Amino acid sequence: MLENLDRTRELETKGIGHLLWIYALPAVVSQIIASIYNIVDRIFIGHGVGALAIAGLAITMPIMNIIHAFGSLVGVGSSARMSIVLGQKDVKWAEKILGNSMILTFILGFLFVTCGYLFMNKILMSFGATAETVTYAREYMYVVLPGMFLTTVTLNLTGLIRASGYPTKSMFIMIGGAVLNMILDPIFIFGLHWGIVGAAWATTISMTVTAIFSIAHFVNPKSFIRFKAHAWKPKGYIFKNITLIGMSPFSMNVCASFVVALLNNQILRYGGDLAVGTYGIVNTFGSLMVMLFIGICQGMQPIAGYNYGAGHPDRLKHVFTLTMKICILIGLIGSLISCIFPATMVKIFSNDAELIRIGRPAMRYIMVMFPLIAFTIVNSNFFQSIDKPWIAITTSLSRQLIFLLPLAYIIPMLFTNNGQDGLTGVWLSCTISDVMGAILAAALLYSQRKIFKSSRLKAVG
Repeated sequence: MLENLDRTRELETKGIGHLLWIYALPAVVSQIIASIYNIVDRIFIGHGVGALAIAGLAITMPIMNIIHAFGSLVGVGSSARMSIVLGQKDVKWAEKILGNSMILTFILGFLFVTCGYLFMNKILMSFGATAETVTYAREYMYVVLPGMFLTTVTLNLTGLIRASGYPTKSMFIMIGGAVLNMILDPIFIFGLHWGIVGAAWATTISMTVTAIFSIAHFVNPKSFIRFKAHAWKPKGYIFKNITLIGMSPFSMNVCASFVVALLNNQILRYGGDLAVGTYGIVNTFGSLMVMLFIGICQGMQPIAGYNYGAGHPDRLKHVFTLTMKICILIGLIGSLISCIFPATMVKIFSNDAELIRIGRPAMRYIMVMFPLIAFTIVNSNFFQSIDKPWIAITTSLSRQLIFLLPLAYIIPMLFTNNGQDGLTGVWLSCTISDVMGAILAAALLYSQRKIFKSSRLKAVG
């Protein structure tokens, strides 16, 4: 047991830069790999099926993000809690977190799969589907929905694998699934001529494989933390701890999904089906950037959580500032590339001239403020890592719920009333909300500055 504890004790002894590298790199790779599922599907569907199929797939993305939100609710909450209790050297408690997180995952998974099949058409139409796109969206969702449940299992367990001292193994599990998806996509779409259904089957099979390998880690007797009989007894206080910490990414993902649905409807109103497909392409790049930020923050999470639990404010401040600098730099690079080469980025998915025309301004308006988005995301993830869920929730929801939701209605209306393009107003509402969200995040961070100065930290048990 002492030998196994050495896997996590290094979090309070080794250099912060070194730790962030070894923990963030696998997490970043895992997040990029997770993004590849969507990117690869869109590339093959765009070139193998057509522009309307991309629009149909874009309709499914907010629904899939809601399902991902449940995975984040349990996965982020359980891994953050496990890091804190391991900082307190409580292995038995960590095992209980593992077991109870799986119980939550199965309960939530059953609910969303059942509701998804029962209300499929109503859900798709409410998220912006039309008579031209709903068939594509429905065919994709019918196959991929069970696989999305397995994704929540994987998101939960790979986070716990990383938190318990195996960051590289977590990365390779995700890489294996993505590579399999890239192999199966062209076989099913082009070789077997299954179209969008082929992309769905490729994704579902790949998700199944990653879930199996994730479960196998915690069955292996050599693993530091593994499934134990005592850990499967439901504990209300553990459910509460997991959900409170996980509520921030859950709320952010759910809110993002409904905002995307709102934007889809606004874009459909002012630009039509192809504009919805264009937003799906732009949102793919935006999601990739967000995944990079989240991956780095996932590398920060066990370091911050452990040192918060162990009472080391200097190390807490160091990992926060280093993470912030890296993410803002990445956001700046991404924004520059998107603003300079917008048409080139759209052409990766489709050569349709109308998609490219709509995509140029959309890419610039949506991607230009990504350094500020990075700032907001790092703040939110940091506070959820140190068990301050309400600050994390407020930070994560501000950009989308408080600002973007009303602006997406107000600004296009102002544009059309003044004889201008309402679609441009939709894109501009994204830009303004990014700025306002970052300002609020900065104010909340300033209000909590004492956590970096306290000589003694106390983690909530």
